[in-house]
Amino acid sequence: MPSPLALRQITPRQRPGGQHADSAAFLSEIFATNAISGAAAAFALAHIGKTARPVLWVQDRLSQNESGRPYLPAFFHTASLLRVDVNRPADVLTAMEDGLRCKGLAAVVGEVWGDPRALSFSATKRLAVRSEAANLPCWLIRRGAAPNLSAARERWRVTTLPSAPHPEDAFAPGPARWRAELFRSRFTKPADWVVEYDGTAHHLDFLAPFRDGAVAGAGTADPQRAAR
Repeated sequence: MPSPLALRQITPRQRPGGQHADSAAFLSEIFATNAISGAAAAFALAHIGKTARPVLWVQDRLSQNESGRPYLPAFFHTASLLRVDVNRPADVLTAMEDGLRCKGLAAVVGEVWGDPRALSFSATKRLAVRSEAANLPCWLIRRGAAPNLSAARERWRVTTLPSAPHPEDAFAPGPARWRAELFRSRFTKPADWVVEYDGTAHHLDFLAPFRDGAVAGAGTADPQRAAR
């Protein structure tokens, strides 16, 4: 049976999803299954990957109070975060739209708590259109929220999983792992994976379809099935 290293490794710009998924320059939503977990923020940063340009990161007051400020470990290899703290979800959306007009950014990320009235379908449509017009990735992290109507091109649910084994220390945590459910996409069928971040190669590995015991059994996954 193939080892995890033999599985097809898929970068953020080569993730499963058909011909349009090779470009991350569209609006994506991430719903955190645990509202105060860092999984959604880490998943977005892992998709952005290695870049010399800064990332604009906007938080509303409740997101910051409940989940904390984003932390940028060295292994994400992102140049820097330009943090903007605002009080209202409407201000998050305004700052994101302004950021999508900036050619010097690598991506725009916004965090919104709950289901505020300001976050309407029209608001997400504006973000989607601006993201694609600027050819700039845009990520909207939703905490304590329901997946209401949205113009996002991809919509994910992300859950923290136990880390992979450390290659040199059995008692230390290894690479970060998540359960990533793509429940809506313009480009591919919905699917559910175990995903691992490879900090050396700066990409995400979609190791296996998620199932009970998938973390323990990722090394025996069918690579052709995992690539779909």
